[in-house]
Amino acid sequence: MKQVKPSFIGAKTLCALALLGAFSAQAQAQTSVTIYGRVVAGVDFQTNAGPNGKGTKWSAANNQWGTSMIGFKGTEDLGGGTNAFFLLESGFNSTKGGFNGSDTSNGSALFNRRSYVGLSSASTGSLKLGKNLFINNDIWFLDPTGQQAIGTSVLVNQRNWPGASNIIEYNSPDMAGFTVNVQTSLGEKAGSISGGNITTSGTSDGRKDGISLAYQKNGLELRAIYDVVRDANGNYTNVFAHSKELILGGTYTIDKLKIFLGYENLKADSSGADPAGTTNIPASNGITKVNHEWIGVNYDLNPKLQLVGGYFHASYNNGGGSANLYLAGVNYFLSKRTLLYFDVGTVRNNGNSSEALEWGSQTGVAGLSQTGGYFGIAHSF
Repeated sequence: MKQVKPSFIGAKTLCALALLGAFSAQAQAQTSVTIYGRVVAGVDFQTNAGPNGKGTKWSAANNQWGTSMIGFKGTEDLGGGTNAFFLLESGFNSTKGGFNGSDTSNGSALFNRRSYVGLSSASTGSLKLGKNLFINNDIWFLDPTGQQAIGTSVLVNQRNWPGASNIIEYNSPDMAGFTVNVQTSLGEKAGSISGGNITTSGTSDGRKDGISLAYQKNGLELRAIYDVVRDANGNYTNVFAHSKELILGGTYTIDKLKIFLGYENLKADSSGADPAGTTNIPASNGITKVNHEWIGVNYDLNPKLQLVGGYFHASYNNGGGSANLYLAGVNYFLSKRTLLYFDVGTVRNNGNSSEALEWGSQTGVAGLSQTGGYFGIAHSF
């Protein structure tokens, strides 16, 4: 990623963050406002990462273990058990320090992850309006890696890890262990004009809609997520970008051991090229259906040392082949806020499959394997 020099845009960003910090300090008397964040950085290495699958690549690790971010959140008690709340959150490239332009890994907007406001009640749930991660990010609860760079998003080219703008989202209260989340991301496109007649098909153009159901009790967690992402014309034309998605899975915790099991199915009506503005999503190359399964574990050897393991498999129709992904890792907690991480993995491509080892990387070569990993430091505040 090309490093950019300080600019007027960068100065505006820093000023905006400084003003938000000042505002949050002044607002403490009226509401509860918190500044929070995380910085993650380290070293990354991959084999077969060059042209035609040759060469080993060493690079700075930017957000491989988790996203570096800074955020502002606040609540106000409105009385009667009702609260108003807001959240502003921006992910950034920890190795280059940028929020805007080409120096970011989360998007060019100032608050590129979340920016919403809402109302909540313990008895009725919460309503959010603004920008948020898309509802299928609930797959995080089913991912043994916690959605690391080697994890559930790799073999589906990040289809289960997008953001969502213009959202209306409802989160239900806990109902004896059951919760329901519903989200729509408005396409903001009026009805189209065809043959002199106004149609209403445009209301679904660019829309994202989804529902997430969960049950959590006595160490057992079960989840079901269904969502649809449409293209600019309201169609499902790229299985990795504009498609229908079903995710099923669960976890079970027994003392120090947590077991993960998941399944994901993607379907598109046709196979299209790379949609405009999605630089990390490849052409689907005839693929219109993907089946993705995984199993994993977390094991706490002691309060400081955690072992992580995962196996992921995906098969692609229409001659797309299949791929197997393996990960093993260690998290060592120096404190509640600081940890050291070390993860290694390999991806094995079969047939025409050309998946890379890590999400966001386009270095995979059909039929070849990649091996590598990353290590570094993560600090939360």
